[in-house]
Amino acid sequence: MAEIFNSFCARLCSGTCGILVTRKGQTITEVRGDPDCEFDRGYICPKGRALPELLYHPDRLKYPLKRIGQKGADKWQPISRDEALDTIASKIKKYTEEFGPESTMFYAGAYRGLERDFIQRFARVLGTPNTVSVDNNCHVPRTMAARYTFGTMPFPDYEYPPKCMIIWGRNSLQTGGDGSAAQFRPAFDGATQFIVIDPRKIALVSRSELWLKPRPGSDGLLALGMLNVIIREKLYDADFVDEWTVGFDRLKDFIAAYPFDEVAQKTWVPPPLIEQAARMFAAARPAAIQWGNALDQTGNAFQTCRAVAILMAITGNLDVPGGAIFPEGVPLLRGADFSLAGEIAQDRNACVGGRFKLAARANLVPSQEAGKAILAQKPYPLKTGLIFGSNPLLTYAGARETFEAFKKLAFLVVADLFMTPTAQLADIVLPVAANLEYDDLVQRRGCVAARPKIKTPPGECRSDMQWINLIAGRMEFGQYFWQDEPAALDAVLAPAGLNFDQLKTQGIYCLDQHYKKYEEHGFSTPSGKVDLFSESLQKIGIDPLPGFVEPELTPSGSAELATEYPLVLTSSKNPFYYHASHRNITSLRKLSPTPLAELHPETASKLGLKDGDRIHIETPRGKIWQTLRLNADLDPRVVIAAFGWWFPEQGSAQLYGWQEANLNLLTDSWAPLDPAMGSANLRGLVCKVYKAK
Repeated sequence: MAEIFNSFCARLCSGTCGILVTRKGQTITEVRGDPDCEFDRGYICPKGRALPELLYHPDRLKYPLKRIGQKGADKWQPISRDEALDTIASKIKKYTEEFGPESTMFYAGAYRGLERDFIQRFARVLGTPNTVSVDNNCHVPRTMAARYTFGTMPFPDYEYPPKCMIIWGRNSLQTGGDGSAAQFRPAFDGATQFIVIDPRKIALVSRSELWLKPRPGSDGLLALGMLNVIIREKLYDADFVDEWTVGFDRLKDFIAAYPFDEVAQKTWVPPPLIEQAARMFAAARPAAIQWGNALDQTGNAFQTCRAVAILMAITGNLDVPGGAIFPEGVPLLRGADFSLAGEIAQDRNACVGGRFKLAARANLVPSQEAGKAILAQKPYPLKTGLIFGSNPLLTYAGARETFEAFKKLAFLVVADLFMTPTAQLADIVLPVAANLEYDDLVQRRGCVAARPKIKTPPGECRSDMQWINLIAGRMEFGQYFWQDEPAALDAVLAPAGLNFDQLKTQGIYCLDQHYKKYEEHGFSTPSGKVDLFSESLQKIGIDPLPGFVEPELTPSGSAELATEYPLVLTSSKNPFYYHASHRNITSLRKLSPTPLAELHPETASKLGLKDGDRIHIETPRGKIWQTLRLNADLDPRVVIAAFGWWFPEQGSAQLYGWQEANLNLLTDSWAPLDPAMGSANLRGLVCKVYKAK
């Protein structure tokens, strides 16, 4: 007899879509959207529907493996859980005794649960400041820009909804998490005017009033251009600016140093269109901006996000119905409290890449800095790496450097669902439990819900959380950790007066939303106001106002390179995959069988190319192949490539073809990086395209 369970997708991307899970006996047979879930109202993407395929995939890792050949030779010996844990603990202890705890680096994948908190906790207890992630190119530049501007991260108030919404660098209808398709329904049903800012014609363009196609990577300049119009024409909310901001006069003088016509020329957006967008956004109160991670992926990421945050602020749209709201979150043991920051001192500036001050304050080592440090063995010896939920050979800028670094690393552990190109370079591989195979929490916009275990994991599979618990126990750190997930989740929920069993019966738990909270408490900044000019940034040597510096390897950054490489490269969101995951899921691969690079027909014709050709894309850093897809809506100067591609079907001999179509073979980890976050420039690179032989 079939049973139906309410749950959440949660692990196939960073979204938290409500799902209905059908189980017959002990087998999950179907996953569909839950129409009664307030998060997404029944929406589910192809990845969610493919969950049973992933759960029962024949290639899933089920037992710990120990490498017995050369790295990358695909020679493994199955070992017991105890042997794996003892080996890992003994290696960490050995290198800690010889070189100090900082010789161990933890690598964390995308936010999909509590594993990031567990990693930070383990790192602090061990004594290493080195937790590596791609957060410097995903989400955290926006988070830190918001923190230093108005104290906390804002979210569009979809329910009200806004009168105008800018969708900036985010393909919202094909992306999970906040701003998913279902959340736009009130805006679609209402009178919301959309402005889309994206080089590519995303689905929302058909519903938008304006579509701005900036040169990839020039978003910071575009934001400055819009600020110029709003300030010059006095379209800002004067009362809010006078009472609740600091540094407006300095901002006004600063913006004047960026001549509007020059800014428009460099962005490729016609000046009248910039003016129209600025006027529409400023006039239509309330208004909101849904910003995406394209803004995080340039060498100017932090200040780009600062400029966009200031656009939200000076138009009077902070924490008002239909504007950029600050949801009141359920109090949980998370972040600094979970990682024992108040109990165990740590010098964050001692981390690899510590010169990037805001990355250090966000408790992360910029991804590309880890490989450099391993190869140089500086600023100190680096010997051990533990990777959870990440495939850095595909997701880190400068992929060849990452490859060489992992080959050199003395001891590497990878925890994953499947064997990957990165896992092939490990010494120990740990099998990980999948979605629905362990107890977990789901969090979204300050709300929290239980995601109970529905299925027993195969073999020795354990959640990332539990592997960390177990390794910590072998390291004699057990007093800081827990026996199992429910015990840990009870600790996380304790500040809210809840435990996991209670939450399972309660459903989604949220606090009531209140608007204009700043009128009672001020903003969570040193001034208590919106810091347009940030003295906090100035004190740590970061520009207090949001300027723009053109990165190298862009048309404006190097005219000489632009002659040899006349096109501009960026990437797009594939709705069937999540970063480098799921290329081995048959139903998804049928929907997207090959990496597609998009090019305008006029450009393709000049290059002697036609739709379906295999082409090479080349930058000063490398060359890959992808399949050409013509797109007449693109700017003729732009190439849009596919990200995250490897080929599980090719087998392990060449590490699953990781060097064939991998976009990060074209990116640069050495060019001047964002000075605050260490963000690599992934958007707007110069490139050339030609037919593959």
